[in-house]
Amino acid sequence: MIIQIDKNIDLNKQVEIVDKLTNKGFKITPVKTQKGNYLIGTGKGKIDLRTIGNMEGILDIHKVSDDYKLVSKKWKVGATAIDLGDGISISGGGGFAMMAGPCSIETEEQIIKTINHLKENDIQIMRGGVYKPRSSPYAFRGLGIDGLKLWYDLAKEAGIKIITEVMQVSQIEEMYDYVDVYQVGARNTQNFNLLDELGKVDKPVMIKRGISGTIDELLYSAEYVFSAGNENIILCERGIRTYERASRNTLDLNAIPILKEKTHLPVVADPSHGIGIRQHVDTMALASIMAGADGVIYETHETPEKAYSDGQQTLDFSESEQLIKKMRKTVALRDELAVGKL
Repeated sequence: MIIQIDKNIDLNKQVEIVDKLTNKGFKITPVKTQKGNYLIGTGKGKIDLRTIGNMEGILDIHKVSDDYKLVSKKWKVGATAIDLGDGISISGGGGFAMMAGPCSIETEEQIIKTINHLKENDIQIMRGGVYKPRSSPYAFRGLGIDGLKLWYDLAKEAGIKIITEVMQVSQIEEMYDYVDVYQVGARNTQNFNLLDELGKVDKPVMIKRGISGTIDELLYSAEYVFSAGNENIILCERGIRTYERASRNTLDLNAIPILKEKTHLPVVADPSHGIGIRQHVDTMALASIMAGADGVIYETHETPEKAYSDGQQTLDFSESEQLIKKMRKTVALRDELAVGKL
């Protein structure tokens, strides 16, 4: 059960509502976000919604059977739009977001060249890592906070928003002034302490599906962030580890329409990590669009062969430009199919 309550509700009235529900067998958890106040009811209690829906201070009430209640589409039919400012958004209900950049932020020259490539192709969101979780402790692990500050300043001057990975709770505060979207990587999808703390910030969070995570587990991770106070959440299908070894991961295209059915949150796809093979990234990006993705995030570098990480799955600028053109055509085709023009 989700009860939306007035932000200015009298505390005594809220206590009265909670007591009534508790007496009926519900466990009530208050949730306050940037956009609203909620009471989340769980348990096996039973109540006629009409008997509580008319109580003073209640704006709306919804019966939601899913354990991940706040991210469920069963109470919020309209799609959530994530506003990044300056007219840039990622929405689950129309439009299409493209996010591109290197796996790792390496040098000032690399940042400038990537920004110029994005601006030339009217891409407004740049991805990149300054803290890199690497399987080997000897691999390049990012430039850290100094690299982030440099990147943010250059991107802001160019009108580009940035999305980058946060790996631990202690990094959230130091990154806050220099990031537009926090990314939770596949290895941290079930780092519940990190998710809880990201729920306390007022900046968007993109959660990648875990390496072997289920769709429901991804939704539970999003519920952690939402229930801690942050409604600005983006979900990312980035491929899962299966028995198949012909590709880096198995990009689960099934997950995209299923997530779109289950949640009001935007769903984007990461074909670079999803397949991990450079020559097939564009194919999987276009397939993601036709599966219903609200956006695509992929890796590009001027010279992938010289990239500090993930060069094997990274497009060069020419390939990236061609993919952008293809994606725009594919989105237009999808939109025409949706309205029955074809």
